[in-house]
Amino acid sequence: MHITILASQGRMPPLPNINAFIKSQHIDVVEKVDLPVPTTLADCRCAQRWYLEAIPTDLDLKVWPDLGLEDHVDVNFQSAMDSIADIKLAVFDMDSTLIQCEVIDQLADQAGVGAEVSAITEQAMRGELDFSQSFAERLGLLKGLDSGVVQQLANELPLTDGGKELILTLKTRGIKTVILSGGFDVFAERVASELGMDDYYANKLHTRAGALTGEVITPIVNAEFKEAKLRELASGMGIDMRQTMAVGDGANDLNMLNAAGIGIAFRAKPAVRLRARYRLQMVGLDGALHLIGNQND
Repeated sequence: MHITILASQGRMPPLPNINAFIKSQHIDVVEKVDLPVPTTLADCRCAQRWYLEAIPTDLDLKVWPDLGLEDHVDVNFQSAMDSIADIKLAVFDMDSTLIQCEVIDQLADQAGVGAEVSAITEQAMRGELDFSQSFAERLGLLKGLDSGVVQQLANELPLTDGGKELILTLKTRGIKTVILSGGFDVFAERVASELGMDDYYANKLHTRAGALTGEVITPIVNAEFKEAKLRELASGMGIDMRQTMAVGDGANDLNMLNAAGIGIAFRAKPAVRLRARYRLQMVGLDGALHLIGNQND
């Protein structure tokens, strides 16, 4: 048993809350090991693995993430089996995961309905609204938007820190990488190309006479679609679900996060963090490498 601690700075900060909790629970830390981080991020990342002799059977593992946030680090408890998982397939949400924005909100700003659409998006990502219904409602509000705006935004997508390092490392290790996005295909195609990912699945934008029609093209990439596609991809590769990783931030990602062998809630909404097995809130996407067994660990 061990805990993995990740910090978004070059040196591990003091960890008063984590250390106090470990002491109060009479948990013995057998060894603390520094883990390698991507060389391009060496000045802003630090990672450690603490090997534990025993864990009380009545210990609530969900307290770890809160302790980490108080100490400004990410903390994840892992069994030995998870840390050596032979991952072969990694799937990712796009909006607010691989990129630092919700594209539909960006489009809405250009259409003059930004506040209305972003409010719906926020509720949907928290799981307070049905994703498919809210998606259709938001898309309808984009009717008439010049399709040229779409391409302009596609050229300006802000990638999430650590994403390039993560995908490059996964590719080097022969792991297939796929986007499963409730956003739009024109943006998913651009992100997949820029990061060198293998494939993408996303919603389609319907245009007519150079403008968005606001019409929904089915199937909608919702929570059920994402989980089903993850299982389909794994089956097609002939691998066990334990050999898959999924990363996402919204309620519509929970199905695939819980279906995957390693499911990571990334900078996620509180309700999503509580229900996901692993969480990254403070560091970038590269933090996932330490949750699937970085080859250099």
